[in-house]
Amino acid sequence: MEGIVSSKQQQPLVFAYYVTGHGFGHATRVVEVVRHLILEGHIVHVVTAAPDFVYTSAIQSPRLFLRKELLDCGAVQCDALTVDRIASLEKYSETAVIPRETILATEVKWLQSIKADLVVSDVVPVACRAAADAGIRSVCCTNFSWDFIYAEYVVDAGSQHRSIVLQIAEDYSHCEFLIRLPGYCPMPAFRDVLDVPLVVRGLHKSRAEVSVQKASNVSVEQVRKELGVEEDVKLVIFNFGGQPAGWKLQEEFLPPGWKCVVCGGSDKEEYPPNFIKLPKDAYTPDVIAASDCMLGKIGYGTFSEAMAYKLPFVFVRRDYFNEELFLRNMLEHYHGGVEMIRRDLLTGCWQPYLERAIRLKPCYDGGVNGGEVAARILQDTALGKNHASDKPCGARRLRDAIVLGYQLQRVNNRIIGIPDWYNLEENKLVGRSSEGSQFLREVEDFEILHGDPQGLPDTMAFLKSLADIGAGHDSKKDTDDEVREDLAAAGLFNWEEEIFVARAPGRLDVLGGIADYSGSLVLQMPIREACHVAVQKNHPSKQKLWKHAQARHHADHEKLAPILEIVSLGSELNNRGPTFDMDLSDFKDGEKPISYEAARKYFAKDPSQKWAAYAAGTIVVLMTELGVCFENSISILVSSGVPEGKGVSSSAALEVATMSAIAAAHGLNIPPRDLALLCQKASGESCCWSPVWGDGSNDLCVWGSKQTSSNGMPGVVDIPSHVRFWGIDSGLRHSVGGSDYGSVRIGTYMGRKIIKSTAAGLSKGNNKDDMDKDGIELLDNEASLDYLCNLPPHRYEGVYVDKLPETVTGEEFIRKFVDHEDSVTTIDPKHIYAVKAPTRHPVYENFRVEAFKALLSATASDGQLSALGELMYQCHYSYGACGLGSDGTDRLVELVQEMQHSKASKSENGTLYGAKITGGGSGGTVCVIGKNFVGSNEQILEIQRRYHAATGFKPYVFEGSSPGAGKFGYLKIRRRNATE
Repeated sequence: MEGIVSSKQQQPLVFAYYVTGHGFGHATRVVEVVRHLILEGHIVHVVTAAPDFVYTSAIQSPRLFLRKELLDCGAVQCDALTVDRIASLEKYSETAVIPRETILATEVKWLQSIKADLVVSDVVPVACRAAADAGIRSVCCTNFSWDFIYAEYVVDAGSQHRSIVLQIAEDYSHCEFLIRLPGYCPMPAFRDVLDVPLVVRGLHKSRAEVSVQKASNVSVEQVRKELGVEEDVKLVIFNFGGQPAGWKLQEEFLPPGWKCVVCGGSDKEEYPPNFIKLPKDAYTPDVIAASDCMLGKIGYGTFSEAMAYKLPFVFVRRDYFNEELFLRNMLEHYHGGVEMIRRDLLTGCWQPYLERAIRLKPCYDGGVNGGEVAARILQDTALGKNHASDKPCGARRLRDAIVLGYQLQRVNNRIIGIPDWYNLEENKLVGRSSEGSQFLREVEDFEILHGDPQGLPDTMAFLKSLADIGAGHDSKKDTDDEVREDLAAAGLFNWEEEIFVARAPGRLDVLGGIADYSGSLVLQMPIREACHVAVQKNHPSKQKLWKHAQARHHADHEKLAPILEIVSLGSELNNRGPTFDMDLSDFKDGEKPISYEAARKYFAKDPSQKWAAYAAGTIVVLMTELGVCFENSISILVSSGVPEGKGVSSSAALEVATMSAIAAAHGLNIPPRDLALLCQKASGESCCWSPVWGDGSNDLCVWGSKQTSSNGMPGVVDIPSHVRFWGIDSGLRHSVGGSDYGSVRIGTYMGRKIIKSTAAGLSKGNNKDDMDKDGIELLDNEASLDYLCNLPPHRYEGVYVDKLPETVTGEEFIRKFVDHEDSVTTIDPKHIYAVKAPTRHPVYENFRVEAFKALLSATASDGQLSALGELMYQCHYSYGACGLGSDGTDRLVELVQEMQHSKASKSENGTLYGAKITGGGSGGTVCVIGKNFVGSNEQILEIQRRYHAATGFKPYVFEGSSPGAGKFGYLKIRRRNATE
């Protein structure tokens, strides 16, 4: 490719290049762009927090000026693998939000003083705003932006940090366009995009087989000789940018015949003889080119150099850094990646991964001159070329896109017109519109020894996927084209043995939601989307082990012991590891099961595999509650069509299906009621009734502290034939573990404590003689109030509402009341909690549920539907008052109202009548009620179209119901004509 059009005869241009404080990868790619700008005679001022040697080792020029300044902090890491989400937001606020005005004034003055022609940002938000204030054009050059990264953190950290994301997007909106690097994330804040090849540092010492710029003719052999590595020794470069705290490299981590060079190691640490510490100023690309594979975490620097030099990359996932998913997809698309489980990294079980890596044949054949191309674009822009269009400003597009928490969590949708590596792994299940007859042939691949698929299309599709996986096992294929989870699944089962299959649907929260923990009745509808789990038990001697599990197992045990192996299909939809394995003995403390708290800590060690707790946790519950002794190994295959983070109980569906299948495989007959209660112990949540109880007909499951049946089991309310419910996904990821949800719960229990204290005071107060016996008894009952739902709205309004503060600090509440009497949550003394709104919500929500339930049995009329819809609207706005609303769900409810009150709806006597946010709130799904006829479906599709047009996100629509695990039972199957 041609170089930059020379401008050496012209006046040198002045570039101000801002570099984020997150990691060296940004600095190293900036070096490559800056080098090309300086080669053309331009002046570059780099604003950076990175050490000088990162730049001066590659560029020795009087035209390079380094200014040490930290204007964004990136992601704060607890260690090399773990991001602290709350600390990241707090640090960014401290670094760039609180001193914002001072930063802007300083940067504007500095930019004007150096007479900058163009500001370049990688990817410092405030730099774009400073450039705009100084009247200077700006461009961003990156593969991700901080609004996208921080958006996920806000979901868990709380809406008080939301303004950070919106401010970052506002800053980015001032840049003219984005120079986008391969492996990019969604970046909706930018108006225009220009794509460039990989930005990669060139070699100082060349590798003959790699077509990257050669700075000298020194051979790879010389690099290895300088490192003291013999020609016949395999070399791995350990590139983590620091090691996990309290952990040391051990000689036995490496197989015989291997050596390892360590980047960024501590000068104080002593290394084993087969490990070599690189000097901090070593030029890493030369070492990468001389290595056989790399072991590290995925960042742009390591990713791009591994791609360019066709170096196999053994990677360990980082927690909560969303850039990684997209880089990993591209790495694996070009057959360059092997994922290592964190536990195996830390325990030194490296051999199977290293041996797998050196068998790979990375095949990236794209450009690697992105630095040169980006420099040309920057030069042209500084000389006046216009790359921008007239699209809407980025800040408004961000708000319209409702990117807060948006992580491309979708079901069976693809984004068209982007590279294959960008698309997330699609769910293997066939869409719900498929007919069961299409799968009859695949079902015939199995002999059904027990149970009935009931003609369910998703069950037929799951059996088809099992047949395909079994066929892949028969073919003995192990090609790089296959998805890792497919390879793992193919070796999971002994296909000639029995397999047990269970199914549990997600659920749509019609009314009740978060008031469940206050004792309110809850109305839920099982949805059509469901989770399928296949389980097989085997004697440890017959259990098939993955190579890394085999290596660890043989190292730890003299005799065979039972293990658990789990494969989750479609794992990349949610950026988590596709496999999990452990020794079942880890669930024992001597002869007894470990405690639930110990189990939670066990799974918290590696968040990328924390998902497995929902499945494996059911084993701990069965051991603890029923005394089950698991002497055989267990293989579990999970395939879920219930999307995560949408408020439709994906985790409850997984738990229920897993426990059902494990129980069936071990001959346990667990009644539906007990199954739901046991699963609640596994999750600590109370949303397991619908996945168990639904019968697939047109009804709602009713449960709560006030049970609707005398035997303590959930009740059922028929949905009238003229009424229909839909769920519409807002695209915002919902998290019941987020701080907003937890703060509202704490505020609710604070309110209950204040009401109880107030009632006790009134009962024993000076006016006691003026009250009759019934009045005193009523106050005494309210002084021992167990659930807020047991307090009628008229008592709340007449006696207690004025006694409740709008907000209270944790410290003040503890001083006055000591404790809020909730074993699940802990009060933060420094936090300000809303009290009145969270207390009011369950009092009125229980009343709304009771009224809704009664109205469903009323005479069919528009008045009935309007009243049902009004109750849902009231619930929605009560969520908002508690702080659990969101832009996306509010917009969907507004669209329903627009449809409801449109002239067309009025002329047809109405079609849609109400809507509300569901589950834990703060995103997720909206439930809509309407008439059960074609016009309503048309309006739902119109809402979907309008939301898509306004936000760029096409919402998934949930409709229809399906049987719960109790009704489905289980399938016992054996593959016909199974072969080894």
